[in-house]
Amino acid sequence: MKHYLMYTKTLIVSLLFISCGSDDTETPVGISQEIKDLIYFKGDENAPVVLINAQSGPDTALSTGEVDEIFQIFDTTDLLAVNVHQAQTLNPSPFEENDITFDQAINFDAESVEMLYKVVKYFKDQGRTVYVLGISFGAFIAQDLIAKKGVDVADNYLIMVGRLDMNAIVWQALSEGRLGYFENGITPIVEQEAGADVTDRNLDRLAAGLAMNRYTESLTTFEDLSNITYVYGETDQAVGRLTAIEIEFLQSKNVNIIAGPEGHDETINDFVIRGFDEAFGIQLK
Repeated sequence: MKHYLMYTKTLIVSLLFISCGSDDTETPVGISQEIKDLIYFKGDENAPVVLINAQSGPDTALSTGEVDEIFQIFDTTDLLAVNVHQAQTLNPSPFEENDITFDQAINFDAESVEMLYKVVKYFKDQGRTVYVLGISFGAFIAQDLIAKKGVDVADNYLIMVGRLDMNAIVWQALSEGRLGYFENGITPIVEQEAGADVTDRNLDRLAAGLAMNRYTESLTTFEDLSNITYVYGETDQAVGRLTAIEIEFLQSKNVNIIAGPEGHDETINDFVIRGFDEAFGIQLK
């Protein structure tokens, strides 16, 4: 069975949660049209707490399921749940027609991070409590947001099944449109031939454009990252388990680490509720 790096199709929505609590400094007045054009959202537009999801994938369609499921399962009092567009969801056509270059993929990823930052900053500037969730590909988007814009742009973060320092053999294969995965979460395996579908090749390049970064280096200037909860699977076939160096780095920055014994999707399903509890403080219905 092939495993796509950061390209899980598993619906995680049935286990997401929300939280409430805020120190409002001013009363928000809805959401501007400019921001609405960048998001899918549900809930009170003036809610004091905003949960912002950096979408997993990568995919070419903006997901609505995660946000919708929150409002079926969890206590959404005083909550606004948001999913943010990425470059390839806002304008899919460049990814569906021809192969993009790796440099283009890197630039598209940068655009996605800027979109997330714009949305996070918008709500934070209104005095709301802002939480950021990043799972799989979204974990890398969230990490890049922190590295480029600072850890204090949001109040708390939950990062699940990502990597700080992806194995070079895997991200380099992805940069060429070739699949890569990890046997038993440890041994990298890469395909020798590029995939047949142009969109899949381009999405692999997007994954590589963030996975190439060394976050143990770009995050080293932050003395304290205690507002981050990081969840990983010890047999994660999609991104690989965290190495001892990555774990030691997170520990040195006071990150709350949660380790599960299973793979990519299983870790998401088994630990997202605990992750939200420890990262944000959750209330189920």
